Amino acid sequence: MPSPAHDTLNALFRNRPAFAVEILRDVFDVDLPTDILVEVAGSDFNDRLSLDFQADTVITIGPRQDPIYGVIVEIQQDPKDPKRTAWARYAAALWLQLKCPVVVLALCPDARVATWAAEPIVTSLPGFVLQPRVFGPDRIPVITDHVQAADCLELAAMSVMMHGQQRTVTEAFMTALDKLPEGDSLQYYEYAYRLASLATRRVMEEIMSLAVWPVYSPFAKGLVSKGEATALIRILKARDISVPQDAHDRITQCTDLDQIEEWIDRAATATTLDDVLAPNTA
Repeated sequence: MPSPAHDTLNALFRNRPAFAVEILRDVFDVDLPTDILVEVAGSDFNDRLSLDFQADTVITIGPRQDPIYGVIVEIQQDPKDPKRTAWARYAAALWLQLKCPVVVLALCPDARVATWAAEPIVTSLPGFVLQPRVFGPDRIPVITDHVQAADCLELAAMSVMMHGQQRTVTEAFMTALDKLPEGDSLQYYEYAYRLASLATRRVMEEIMSLAVWPVYSPFAKGLVSKGEATALIRILKARDISVPQDAHDRITQCTDLDQIEEWIDRAATATTLDDVLAPNTA
């Protein structure tokens, strides 16, 4: 079963597939255009009854009916030889579908796994040797400038994952988030938080708790309200008050901190969900 880190790294590419193009162009010098359609495509390569045959993320570059390049993004956290064989199958299957060049971009947060993944994959088909492009720890920069972090938040989140215990890295990322619309800032904060080590998470939480942090900002307010909403749901569950999905969504999507705090106060004595969420008639 994929780990939370695997799913989060995969989400970075699915959320903004152009990130994969930027890595291939800027890190591996692949000649790709900068002003062309880039989108996530279907990643299921099954064409008959068989074992599961699905890549993490597939990205096409160019018009949907006539793409000029295909990218298979694979998140690999452990060395598993059958997986390398699968990469060759993925590449062949996507080439057959698209009839254009295809590359496997392997993201490996561990240096040992990156070395393993970078070995050429020699198949039994004469001449078919797949060379994965491996984005390992040595490719992830130490980003300490918030302007640079804002230029590519996906890469900045990975920098927090690898180097976040350096406080300047985490501060740069958090400052960059504060310039974004609330919804985007919260999304990228969640990405980085899930990828970060426990020590880095403590740094992130400490930065948010400092009095000098601009708590009046949309990002900080949204993050605080998100935490309060989570606390409210936990209180309700602890008191055996059921929280159906519509109520859960109403609580977690509320950005009015005063409203959430009022619900928390009510939850201390309420016996039903209606007692908590009832409109204020005062």
